[in-house]
Amino acid sequence: MKAKFSSKIGIVAATVGSAVGLGNVWRFPAEVQENGGAAFLLVYIACVFLLGIPVMLSEFSLGREGGADAVGTFRKLSPGRPWWLTGLLGVLASYMILCFYMVVAGWTFEYMIQSVTGNLYAPVDGMDAAGGFTTRMQQYIEGDIAPLIYTFIMIALNLAILLGGVQKGIERISNVLMPILFLLLVIFCCVSLSLPGASGGLKYFFSPDFSKITPTVIINALGQAFFSLSLGMGVLITYASYFPSSAKLTKTAFTVSVLDLLVALMMGIIIFPAVVSFGLEGESLRGLTLVFVTLPEVFNRMELTELWSALFFFTLSVAAITSTISIAEVSVAFFQDRFKMSRVKACLSVLLPTVLFSTMCSMSLSSDSSLTIGGKTLFDFLDMVATNIMLPVGSLLMCIYAGWVAPRSLMIRQFTNDGTLRGHLSGFIMFCIKYVAPPAIIAIFVTTFL
Repeated sequence: MKAKFSSKIGIVAATVGSAVGLGNVWRFPAEVQENGGAAFLLVYIACVFLLGIPVMLSEFSLGREGGADAVGTFRKLSPGRPWWLTGLLGVLASYMILCFYMVVAGWTFEYMIQSVTGNLYAPVDGMDAAGGFTTRMQQYIEGDIAPLIYTFIMIALNLAILLGGVQKGIERISNVLMPILFLLLVIFCCVSLSLPGASGGLKYFFSPDFSKITPTVIINALGQAFFSLSLGMGVLITYASYFPSSAKLTKTAFTVSVLDLLVALMMGIIIFPAVVSFGLEGESLRGLTLVFVTLPEVFNRMELTELWSALFFFTLSVAAITSTISIAEVSVAFFQDRFKMSRVKACLSVLLPTVLFSTMCSMSLSSDSSLTIGGKTLFDFLDMVATNIMLPVGSLLMCIYAGWVAPRSLMIRQFTNDGTLRGHLSGFIMFCIKYVAPPAIIAIFVTTFL
């Protein structure tokens, strides 16, 4: 019998865990910084509600109706037709993402350990800690052994959780880790708001500069919404196959999207007052530099440096774990359903190869590495192909299928739990899926490669 989540809280915790990841930290502050502060925030909120929720709901509907892995769902709903390739695209994209995401997760874990030991804030190469964070980042990321060890630790943690299954593994750990994550974010919000000059950071974050809103910025906000909500990679279809028939899909999609949005808002409240308080407004808030240079500089200027640093990187590690287990589950479910494997064999078949692939991704970042494709490191190549090409294409095909191929009665039935719930928004949701989401996704794809 197909495994199911056992509670409403478990459904929300697991699904929020799949959505809340390093994208909320990695990309969101930089987009806000570069695109008009609260003006970008307002556009982003609109994208979440007008497109993110409808597309999430369509994935939920297909997943619960199909009751199988991402490939099996399309095979069941459209037997004998090639739509199963849409699911396969999601499986492949999610696995490629898993291989380099494990490396990033290992970095967050390494920084947590280095914060606890105090090594992160020790002088490096004759420079004090404040001047050496870029060098320290290069040492940690490009090192031969340490990055691999911490990556393997994250892979082992994922394996241990996934071997527990849907209820005793994914649901149980999500029920524990997600409340901890939100509690830590609240604590960091309070700490950041207590810093001198914090009001300046809040003013920047919540003051809109509409002059910076352009069609490109709108596309960026839409791309951030799709990336942050884990749309198009098979995660939501896979998780929805574990939803019981009593789960209210519309309410779940709304709750998950709002909580994911809340995390992004809290990260803004944490980061902007802190960087303004310590005069770091000119520092980059994008990607590696934000997480591994700018924020350590912030912690270095605070009292109880090691404590706040360790707690922050623990928070990021929690987000990384809940994201990686959801990404890995896409392939685990595929192996279980398609090849009739036991849970143990499926988990081993998925995660053991990541030891090799993640090692290659990590080693490709070394300055003398030859692991490059088309002039890009293997890490960057997988990131580009999976997130910039495969996910948009997969999202587009999924929306076309949900809006134009799947019977409308199927979608409405899932929206309303076989007519037991009101479906006032069903028409609007279907309109967004059919007529708004596809051109928006095409715009994201085109803009990425212009």
